[in-house]
Amino acid sequence: MNYYQDISLLPDADIALGFLWHKVYQQVHIALVEQKIDEQHSAIAVSFPEYNSRSFPLGSKLRVLANSQSQLEKLNLVKHLKRLQDYTHLKSIQPVPDSKTWVAFVRKHIKGQARVNKDTVEKAILWSKQSGQELDVCLQQLQKSQPKVGSKLPFIWLESQETRAKNPSGSTRFPLFIERIELAAEQEGRFNCYGLSAQRGTQITSVPHF
Repeated sequence: MNYYQDISLLPDADIALGFLWHKVYQQVHIALVEQKIDEQHSAIAVSFPEYNSRSFPLGSKLRVLANSQSQLEKLNLVKHLKRLQDYTHLKSIQPVPDSKTWVAFVRKHIKGQARVNKDTVEKAILWSKQSGQELDVCLQQLQKSQPKVGSKLPFIWLESQETRAKNPSGSTRFPLFIERIELAAEQEGRFNCYGLSAQRGTQITSVPHF
């Protein structure tokens, strides 16, 4: 990642920062999908320079990074953020400074309570069949070690374009939980179409942090 472009989010009394993150990141995601290198991957990454900010978990700045200046020019964030120009400030494309550290931003899948309960019941049914024990007994035992729901990780509400296309009348909103991992050195790899590290097993992809 040799070049970057910063987007500053400018909330006001009518537009909250969390809602603005939803609108801005949705447009950036659409831009990344338009420029994707295959069905699941993007050559362009994002980072959150103010991650873990005291005032707001993700801060108020989104950074977009690429290997070349032409990739960011082709992404054309001016076009994608046009309707949000009163609430964003898009800076010019700049080279990544020499002084930097390395981090990775990864998506974390956090189960909701309904999904956790469903998984526990399915495991209890399977255990009951295999062991011959009563289903209630198996369920009570599994509930003791049932994972806790919830996460302190920051997230952005997004709308799934794929789900909307398949089911226009259904809910398409989901929380995109984002974790930052500090790294000792650069780690090459690929990014998904949210601009986050595309994980392959334990391998994650770094972005420069400055």
